[in-house]
Amino acid sequence: MRIACGGRLGVAGLGLLLSVLPAEAATIEVTIEKLVFKPAAVNARVGDTIKWVNKDVMAHTATADGKFDVVIPPHQSASTVVTKAGAIEYYCRFHPNMRGRLEVAE
Repeated sequence: MRIACGGRLGVAGLGLLLSVLPAEAATIEVTIEKLVFKPAAVNARVGDTIKWVNKDVMAHTATADGKFDVVIPPHQSASTVVTKAGAIEYYCRFHPNMRGRLEVAE
């Protein structure tokens, strides 16, 4: 797409161009330390990767019933790509008091 305004890309043209380009997917990191997801709540977009980094000496999961169940071994990381918009509550199956939330936008 070429948008010209006196030989230069105008502000309105730049805004139009940016609105039609797909947003680049992000990787959002959640740390697990001392039986806590940090941050406990994150904002993401469909297509983003959520990466959990386990700093504890025990395994954990990031489990959202019917959506994903990711096992994160001690001192390792694991990830999933979010595919649908909406609020997703998740927890650790091994330690159910560990809770997190994803707010996923289109």
